[in-house]
Amino acid sequence: MDGRSPATRIILDTDLAMGVPGSDIDDGFALALALAEPSVTLEAITTVNGNADVESATLLSVELLERLGASSVPVYRGASAPLAFPDRRRSTPEAIRAQFGHRQATPGYAAVELVTRAAAEPGLLTVVAIGPLTNLAAAVTIDPDFATNVREIVIMGGVFLGHTHETRMPGEFNFWNDPEAADAVLRSGATIRIVGLDVTEQVRLTRGHAEAMRASSSSFSQFAGTHALAWIDHLASWSPGSANAGRSCAMHDPLAVAVLAHPELVTWRRAHVEVVTGPGIARGGAVADLLAGSDPPTPNVEIAVDVDVDAFLDYFLSSLHGA
Repeated sequence: MDGRSPATRIILDTDLAMGVPGSDIDDGFALALALAEPSVTLEAITTVNGNADVESATLLSVELLERLGASSVPVYRGASAPLAFPDRRRSTPEAIRAQFGHRQATPGYAAVELVTRAAAEPGLLTVVAIGPLTNLAAAVTIDPDFATNVREIVIMGGVFLGHTHETRMPGEFNFWNDPEAADAVLRSGATIRIVGLDVTEQVRLTRGHAEAMRASSSSFSQFAGTHALAWIDHLASWSPGSANAGRSCAMHDPLAVAVLAHPELVTWRRAHVEVVTGPGIARGGAVADLLAGSDPPTPNVEIAVDVDVDAFLDYFLSSLHGA
């Protein structure tokens, strides 16, 4: 034996949208980082409705795996709509079907696969959830022991020490998209770490980074750079007055992958987090009790409250060099 720690074995649960016009692209970079990190083994991908409809997320996951030389990783299609609103299923853009429709997912259902794999090897699998938590909530419903069969759930979601300052979406997108699912997962008893907008908004891919990727000879980097530039331009047109308009985009999802190998990149704090469900202006918001009172609730998560921006970018860019 060489004395090295065993690899962290993960299932990536994602609403991957890199390639869908007008959709965020950071999930594609998260996938690339999971494959590039030597101490992480990506065992499967489960897809979910979110930034993209679930069919687009599935087709694009298969596409990017091939571009990254990892076509043997299975992709299981998951929930097509939020947990409490099955009628909100979204259609797949015809352009996505035309370009990537020849791709096929692995037979099976995401929630069932999550339950089956976790039950077969209790305590060994980590789920990294970078989209709405619909599949994970379904897994908990199918088998309540799923929460303790998984080693850990690492989530990109929520905003805890700040606010989105948008009444149309008071919570971070993943929680806001399916707050009932987020609430179910947080109440499940699983070991959970969360990186939210408090930290992810600080780590950004610049236009220069994206242009260098587009000029690369790598199939993935060309694809990623092209869509990153399009996303940066989209953000500038959508919010022209923002400080980063036209200059950069946040790397939300890659940070959730990065903390698997390098938890020291962020500062962690124990908290009790609940998600606002039901109708009302606060729907999808996350309420974090930082356990400072005289009779605090029981902590159910660790949340990231600060990030070493330079260290993350060095790690992220060097890991993806040549991807």
